[in-house]
Amino acid sequence: MASVSLRKLEKSYGSLKIVKGIDLEIQDGEFVVFVGPSGCGKSTTLRMVAGLESISGGEIRIGERVVNKLAPRERDIAMVFQDYALYPHKTVRENMGFSLKVRGVSMKDAEGRINEAADMLGIGHLLDRRPGQLSGGQRQRVAMGRAIVRRPQVFLFDEPLSNLDAKLRGQVRTEIKRLHQQIGTTIIYVTHDQVEAMTLADRIVILRGGDIEQVGTPDEVYNQPQSVFVGGFVGSPAMNFARARVEGDALSFANGDRLPLAKLARGRQGAMDGRDLIVGIRPEHFVTVADPAMTLTAKVQVVEPLGSDTLVHFLIGSDMLTARLPPDMRPEPGAVLHLGLDPSKVHLFDAATERAIH
Repeated sequence: MASVSLRKLEKSYGSLKIVKGIDLEIQDGEFVVFVGPSGCGKSTTLRMVAGLESISGGEIRIGERVVNKLAPRERDIAMVFQDYALYPHKTVRENMGFSLKVRGVSMKDAEGRINEAADMLGIGHLLDRRPGQLSGGQRQRVAMGRAIVRRPQVFLFDEPLSNLDAKLRGQVRTEIKRLHQQIGTTIIYVTHDQVEAMTLADRIVILRGGDIEQVGTPDEVYNQPQSVFVGGFVGSPAMNFARARVEGDALSFANGDRLPLAKLARGRQGAMDGRDLIVGIRPEHFVTVADPAMTLTAKVQVVEPLGSDTLVHFLIGSDMLTARLPPDMRPEPGAVLHLGLDPSKVHLFDAATERAIH
């Protein structure tokens, strides 16, 4: 196992800079997930760590070694790809053992490693089958097993679940989490799916436009987003945003609602008069019984009953918001609700910079 250090890491294609000087320290044994929208640089960063992409600037360390100029096979990493990359003419056993054979590992040692990995992943009964005889979830487990037998210092996962249906994604996600708990090897995992990031990671690295927007535990990025982008990217349904202005001692919304600034700003209200803000509220943080002073007027637009709860969509000015309410609440479109807020769960962002106000 090993730590991974990225220092001022850059990648450019001509004048186009894809990764813009990333600094990140990943601890030995840590499970770190890179997440962000398409084109943010997450897969490019992973491929630079793997040695599959050259770097344009900066430094990559795996353990104590600078690996900038080392070939992928010299970095002591194993990578699991989105498309499995299995040899169709080889059995599961042969696929898992191929890299060991190339490295000159003895047949006895290789067989032991293959059986151990197969037992860990629940694919021991599949060892004599070929990939074409397996389901998508089974093929992905084989790809993971092929990486495990290598016993690398670092595992790299590049969107490994994106080809699976929703049920299989959940199953294999659980397998990956259990795998990390068993072997404790450092994992860097790339996904565009924030649910995967939240459920798997020790820490999440949220990327935007080639830069790191925020790094933190799942709880930190969910409950303490440092920007409108992070608040809106993490969580499903996403965080609500409504524009408001500070007027004296109140926060004024486009529909005429006013909330007491002293309860929201928590000591930050000095010199805020006239300031435009973006107010962030997660759908589950609306309540139906609350302090009347901490209430927003919601004219219902759309209702989505989900069984376990009800999503109610409503407008404040031109901003559409969503409240997650109890399953027995089924207001009609056009109805007016008075939804309360817990002030400790309200996030304030500067309207110009979209950064959190501390």
